[in-house]
Amino acid sequence: MTPDLETLGYELSEGIATITLSRPDRLNAFTPRMMLDLIAAFDRTDADNDVRAVIVTGAGRGFCAGADLAGGGQTFAEGAREAERRALGDREDPTRDGGGRVALRIFESLKPVIAAVNGPAVGVGATMTLPMDIRLASEAARFGFVFSRRGLALEACSSWFLPRIVGPSAALDWAYSGRIFPAAEALARGLVSEVLAPEALLPAARTLARSFVENAAPVSMAVTRRLIWRGLVADHPMTSHRADSRAMRSRGASADAKEGIAAFLEKRPARFQDRVSGDLPDLWPDWDPPAYA
Repeated sequence: MTPDLETLGYELSEGIATITLSRPDRLNAFTPRMMLDLIAAFDRTDADNDVRAVIVTGAGRGFCAGADLAGGGQTFAEGAREAERRALGDREDPTRDGGGRVALRIFESLKPVIAAVNGPAVGVGATMTLPMDIRLASEAARFGFVFSRRGLALEACSSWFLPRIVGPSAALDWAYSGRIFPAAEALARGLVSEVLAPEALLPAARTLARSFVENAAPVSMAVTRRLIWRGLVADHPMTSHRADSRAMRSRGASADAKEGIAAFLEKRPARFQDRVSGDLPDLWPDWDPPAYA
């Protein structure tokens, strides 16, 4: 763990930031401190031009066992966590679902995000992976949208993300039953893209991330990520057409485009110089996500 991220490990190597949920004695259970740490970690990855891709995984044998239930039946009671959040310096509306705040922050990431699910991912441990771009799972991984079994309901924007990823039938099956299911079922129904032996999981995630880092322009990846995710809420293909057109116009005039074409013609690796922090075009001048109310 790093001093400013009490519940996370953070490592940057070869353009890849690895964020590790690090409360292994509690199967990396989610707390208000972890919520704030994850938001801060993604603020860091966005601001650092040396970060080209992000991997999120868990320490020990779990990915994230869901919310820490040390508070018993009052864990989710109204106002139960307000004092803890305030003590941590959090001034956001305390009625907002903490998992949802993390999911929305990941949704806005400017860098590709890969989930390397190394073990049980339950409740918010499952829902926090949904706004990540690609999910890889260990054979030891288990998933569960267990809210109905706890007398709760879907959280962390999962009612939006989950049916878009796996379709409404699978989403409702998992949400109604609240059952824990294996990585093989997650693969068969499209929640994860690959299931690997435990020892192969992180190497595979890093290989995938390196394929982005070594071959793609950082600004192009940031633009692509926004085109795909924001396109999901477009009310007509014309909205995406306008954004695509702005992207092509902006990127086509960039130094990266000149370099990318020259590298292709000269049969050499491209050396992209544009940076997300200063060269990201505004593709949605009218983008105005609704305020929380």
